[in-house]
Parts: sequence; structure tokens; C-alpha cells
Amino acid sequence: MIYTISEAAETLGLTAPTLRYYDKEGLLPFVDRSAKGIRMFKKDDFEWLRLIGCLKATGMPIKDIKKFIDWFTEGDSTLMQRREMFHERRRAVEEQIEDLKKTLEMVEYKCWFYDTAVAAGSTDAPKNIKSEDLPEEIRELKRKLEL
Repeated sequence: MIYTISEAAETLGLTAPTLRYYDKEGLLPFVDRSAKGIRMFKKDDFEWLRLIGCLKATGMPIKDIKKFIDWFTEGDSTLMQRREMFHERRRAVEEQIEDLKKTLEMVEYKCWFYDTAVAAGSTDAPKNIKSEDLPEEIRELKRKLEL
């Protein structure tokens, strides 16, 4: 089955301008075109587009995604470079996860803080709770966050 750019975009949760941008940047060398130059997406192309989306979600710049696609096109002589690129991406994602965990801890603390403040009608209430009277998980969050 052949998909138009609009159908491909909708299927993948993207926009047609995003796909056009990817094409302009050289990220879609695998997408066929009709005699009139219209992009013709196949189901197999969606796997590539999902990979591009995954790499973007890791924070990889478009130029590096293009480099990966170029390496893939070159074949097995670039296996080591592609492998190293994905190992680096894994390290970057692991760092992002750690950063997000810290962010979540702050948000969890603030949820407790404002739940407590709303219940008491004042932000003084959570501020005035002695450390030893805090719920254990909140005491631990405060310790981690150095509040």
C-alpha cells in the first residue's frame, strides 16, 4: 500500500511539514517518488520514520541523524560507527532519565507541599511541620533535594 505524505504524517502522529523538512534535510532517501515528484510512503518507510522520531526524542541533532542514515546507506563498512552512535544515545538517554527522576522528586515534594497547604489553608502549615513529623517519603525527598 502506498501512502501520501498526509496519510503517512497522520499515521505516525506527525505533520506533513515535518516530513517535508525531514526530506529536505536528507533524512528520507528511502522514500520513493512518483513520476510527478510526489512522495510515496510505504509501510516499510514507517519504521525509518519511527527511528528518526526516536533519535530526535533522545536529543540527537538532525545532522547526526543524517550521518546515521548516510552510514546505513554506505553498508556494513560503517557498522562500528553506527554501533557507537547507539551506545552514545543510550548513555544520553540514561542521563536524561536520571535528570527526569530528580525533576519528578521535586514535583512530588511540591504536590505534597501544596496538598498540605490547601488542606490547612496556608503555606505556613507544611513549612511548620517538624522534620521528624513529616511522612517518611517526604522526609527522604527533602533530604535528596536538600530543602
